[in-house]
Amino acid sequence: MPESPTNRVISFGTFEADLRAGELRRNGRKIRLQEQPFEVLAMLLEHPGEIVTREELHSRLWPADTFVDFDHGLNAAVKRLRDALGDSAENPRFVETLARRGYRFLAPVNGVTGGAIGKTPPVPHSGLYWRIGPAAAILLLVGIAVGWRAGHGSVGAVRLVERRLTSNPENDPVISAAISPDGNYLVFTDRTGVFLRQLGSGETHPIGTPGNWKTYRVSWFPDGSHVLLTSTASSSEQPSLWSVSVFGGTPRRLMDAAECGVVSPDGAQIVFVRGDYGHQEIWQMQVNGEQSRKILGEPGDNVDALVWSPDGRRIAFVLSRFKDGWDDAEVSLYIRDLGSQDLSRVLSSTRLRSALAWTPDGRLIYSLSELPPNNQNDTNLWAVRVDSRSVRTWGSPARLTNDSDAKVRASISADGKRLIFLRGADSRGVFISRIEAPGSRLSPLQRLSLDERRNFPYTWTPDSKSVIFTSDRDGVFHLFKQAIDQPAPDLLVGGDQSVMLARLNADSSAILYGLNPDPRDVEYRVRLMRLPISGGTPELVLQEPGINNFQCARTPATVCLLSEFTDNHLAFFTFNPATGEKKPITRIEGPEWYLQNWTLSPDGSTLAMSKKHRVPGPANIRLFSLINGKDRILTLPAWSGVGYLDWAADGRSIWVSASSPTGMQTLLNVDLHGKVNAVLQEPEKGLGWAIPSPDGRHLAIWEASGSSNAWLLERF
Repeated sequence: MPESPTNRVISFGTFEADLRAGELRRNGRKIRLQEQPFEVLAMLLEHPGEIVTREELHSRLWPADTFVDFDHGLNAAVKRLRDALGDSAENPRFVETLARRGYRFLAPVNGVTGGAIGKTPPVPHSGLYWRIGPAAAILLLVGIAVGWRAGHGSVGAVRLVERRLTSNPENDPVISAAISPDGNYLVFTDRTGVFLRQLGSGETHPIGTPGNWKTYRVSWFPDGSHVLLTSTASSSEQPSLWSVSVFGGTPRRLMDAAECGVVSPDGAQIVFVRGDYGHQEIWQMQVNGEQSRKILGEPGDNVDALVWSPDGRRIAFVLSRFKDGWDDAEVSLYIRDLGSQDLSRVLSSTRLRSALAWTPDGRLIYSLSELPPNNQNDTNLWAVRVDSRSVRTWGSPARLTNDSDAKVRASISADGKRLIFLRGADSRGVFISRIEAPGSRLSPLQRLSLDERRNFPYTWTPDSKSVIFTSDRDGVFHLFKQAIDQPAPDLLVGGDQSVMLARLNADSSAILYGLNPDPRDVEYRVRLMRLPISGGTPELVLQEPGINNFQCARTPATVCLLSEFTDNHLAFFTFNPATGEKKPITRIEGPEWYLQNWTLSPDGSTLAMSKKHRVPGPANIRLFSLINGKDRILTLPAWSGVGYLDWAADGRSIWVSASSPTGMQTLLNVDLHGKVNAVLQEPEKGLGWAIPSPDGRHLAIWEASGSSNAWLLERF
């Protein structure tokens, strides 16, 4: 007799529903969900891909003799369910509404037998967008996955076995993982240390690391008894490469100012990355750390992944190179012949991400983000064959996975039969805090945006009641407005192009926002648009290829400023938000000009600037006067890694996101004399910028949370 579905645990995405216990978990962590919303979920999971009518839900949730406002009750239950899943009615990933008919569960499920469960979903009718992918069967996420062979789009058929290896909870992600050459062990690192796990038994042991250093990248030596670690003593110091025995012993330092090392198949050479964000280089050295030499790298480069070919003659790497525009880069997959020094570009796409492996049978495995309207946070693994002599690809790329979440940090066993990768979900939410004491104390954060997508606040409405933010909940970044006491946002700007940021003009009569370049525009120009705050039709202000930031002062000041990336400097211009006329005022040249982040004071007199990202050493803020051209430096000796900065509403201080010596993300308030108050610390989450309301009473802050675990892929 088949097992009753109510006795099973059903998995979908990062969720598990225990139908018997009535519990919902995400990455092993229990999520609070009331009885009726869970009953709705259970019924949908019992019939994945099929319509569950409102009448059927009525019969299950409320017996015939129960008096209730059914429509209101069901709508409320579905809304609570969507909130728990981070889903939306407008662009559902899990629960789709079919008007006046019922609901359908869209995501692939695993772990259920009996009844309608386990059947292939019906072919969608005309007009229905099946969100799993075109002409695809249901994808089993935890046990068996369906791989699609395609030229990055069309369909094939391969069955793959996919299995989760670690179970780290949310906000304690697996940072890096690698499979041993014999395929029997996993080494992985999280916030608490480095661990060795036997895949057969699951037995896990810690691995000794240098002192109390933090390790964020691991790989194996081909002997299977040593691992290569990238570790750092603090966020303000450069990382180092260490050799550590998995059987114990003293770690051995191989190279300073080095990271992301990978050992050659013969164990004789190591390639590694050197340099900071925006200027990373690939180097090579002997396995004992001697005879190091630079292979390639120039200003603007970032190395996202690095692997050896099976024969040890070449390396492959994913390189993102700075390009004009906001949050954009030219990303390519390259192969470098270490003998001839020939460089071949295999693939170029802004969708490339940081998973890379080279199989013994000559396939390169890489990751691509999904195309809109799918969630671009989701990435999947692909494989393409590479000719060993010509270093050219042949045949169509084959899709290996097709499900949600990001896939990064791949590694493969020596026989090519086992591939591991990190699979994780990233959520960036907008939070509101009340400023209880100017510059020194904030109220507890209250979440504004409830969905589990990327949300970034940029400004407030003039009355300080609503936050204006971007969100990719619809697949691409659109512009929204939401009052701090409002349950859901209002759409301000939709469309096919991504909104990159938004500000108010000086008199607060209009929202200025930027649109990322249209791929069809050969000049690759950012469009700066104007939308009346009272509503209406957007109008073009100006368009230029390198716009990366803009901001206006507040009345009575009239200054509006924008910056543009060029080939070798960051140029600043004043601009008229009505006519688009612009005039140059200054530029930043010299090393690392592309790392500068800036904010304009409310009175339009001063630019505050700092180098963003992972710049070592004490944090500095440069104050540049637009009136007389003079500047001065505020030094923050106990802090490093300034990520973001924004002026306070009164112009007397600056809100700064920085790192403590231990690497803890911290929101600082820095006055104009350099006095620092730490007002918010986040030991488990990423901390973004803080945007003050015009009345200076609230902050809109974004925080990043997420999960990441190691997964195993076999028979690929």
